[in-house]
This record gives sequence, C-alpha cells and structure tokens, in this order.
Amino acid sequence: MNRTSPPRSAQHVRSSVVPSDPIADELRRYDDHLRDVCGLAAGTRRNHCRIVAQLLRKKFAGGVVAMAKLRPADVRRFIARQLGDSPSHSAAAQVATALRSYLRYRTICGDSVASLTAVISSPVQWKLASLPRALKPDEVQRLLGAFPNGRWPRRGYAIVRCALDMGLRAGEIANLLIDDIDWREGTVTLKGTKSRRQDILPLPMTTGQALADYLQHERPATMSRAIFVRQRDLRDIPITTAAVQKVIHHACRRAGLPNSGAHVLRHTLACRLVEQGSSLKEVADVLRHRSLETTRIYAKLDTPNLAEVALPWPGSES
Repeated sequence: MNRTSPPRSAQHVRSSVVPSDPIADELRRYDDHLRDVCGLAAGTRRNHCRIVAQLLRKKFAGGVVAMAKLRPADVRRFIARQLGDSPSHSAAAQVATALRSYLRYRTICGDSVASLTAVISSPVQWKLASLPRALKPDEVQRLLGAFPNGRWPRRGYAIVRCALDMGLRAGEIANLLIDDIDWREGTVTLKGTKSRRQDILPLPMTTGQALADYLQHERPATMSRAIFVRQRDLRDIPITTAAVQKVIHHACRRAGLPNSGAHVLRHTLACRLVEQGSSLKEVADVLRHRSLETTRIYAKLDTPNLAEVALPWPGSES
C-alpha cells in the first residue's frame, strides 16, 4: 500500500470541488454593488455586466482579475472592437457608460484607474438634432386595426392602448398589478417607475375598456396579482418587459409598419398632445419627465408656432 496517497474519501472530496471562476466572482461582486449601492434596475445591471465581462475575459482569460495589468491601450482596443467600423451613438454610449461604471467601482475597491478612465471618450451627440420617431394618425389606426389578430388579441390590444393612450413604458406595463387600478376613481397608480417614485395617472376610457375586456374574457384564472400574465410550461407567470416589446413589434408587423416599441408609442402620444396645443409642461407631466430638458425635443414638432418665429429666407420678399 502506498502510504503517501490520500484516502479514497479525500480523493472524492477533492474531485467534487468545483473550480472557482475569478471573473465570474468579480462580476457577481460588481453586480451586487450596482444593485445595493447604485440602485440600478436588473436590465441595466445585466447590460453593464455583459460589457464588462467581455473586457475581463479578453484581458484575463479566466485568470485572476488584476487591475494593475490592465493598460489604457487594452481599454482603447476593446472599445474599438466593440463599436466596429460604423458605431451607433447608442452602442457607443452603452459601452462608455458600462466601462466608466466599472472603473468607478474599482476605485472604491482601492485601485488607481485614472489613466484607464481617461481613454473612454463620450460619444458626440448634438442636443435636439433629431426628431422623435412617432406614428402618424393613419398608422395608429392601422396598428389598432391589427387586432383582433394574434394569439392573445385582447391582451395585445390592452398593452398597445396603455402605451398609446397613457405613454407607459414597457417595464411599467409589465409591472401593472390588479390593485394599481382604481376603477371607481378612474386612476392608475404606477410604482417603481424609472424615476423611482409613485405616480397616479388618469385612466382614459379607451384604455380602461381594453383592460376590462382583457381581464373579463381572456386573462387566465390565476392567483397572480399581475394584470398581464402569460402561460409557460402550463404555468401562469407575469409578463416581462421584453414580452411587452415583442407584443408591440408583432402588432406593427401585422399592420405593415416598421418595428416599433413602447417608446415610439410614447412619442406618438407626446406629438398628439403638442399638435392639440398642450404646453411642454403638460407633456412632461403626462410622460412623467423629471426635467423639462427631456421634453424640449417635442417643441420642434409644434409647426404652427415655429412658423411664426421663423426668419425669412435670405433674398425672399418677406
């Protein structure tokens, strides 16, 4: 018998130990920081961790994360690879935001990362340079006419009306509960919104009718308090933000419209309010913008008032 060999039980324990992944551990700690310290939503945290994971796995290849070995040139090359030859502003902003967030976290951990942060440039975007994308009145009618087609037509119609009539975001629609609707007062209470506050909004009649029709005739009998539920593996579960966007995408496709999401329907509501003479403050209140700066883009859609302040074209008679 070889006395130097470990007992069989020790060999079994040693072989059953799962090797640790330093990068996975690092990402777990970073995600905890984003959740507990920064208070970021799950979707934002996933996006940040996805981008940071690509950087760490490219540089450290599953080994120990040593920030002292990460050079500005590494960060610069990583950004270039991520964005490719024709980067969009949105993609560039996501990469820059995620990397800056991670480096701030490493600063809290005691690392000196000033040289790394310095190579992360903010993507250039001219304020108010573009118009918000919105549906025209005839396109709205085509979208609403896409129902009652689809697997769950009443649910889809109610989701579209929530975005189109109230300007709700996809996440806000997904998080709606039965208890959030006061049918007697005709109001909807939004909790856990993007601005981290509770808002009470009037419930338009068309939206209320669509919700009531879905709740009475199509929603599965379930113990869930979520308004919108879906069936998966013979279980009724609350609908997700991604599922809300998919419902709107499919409706647009059936209507022969470009793929649109809840944000386009929010823009459509804002444009309709501006055309009807609502002030920017009123539009900001409906969309629940915390700052009027966010709402200023819709001023470019007020064509009659803009025509009154337009300067004459050089060389013209007026």
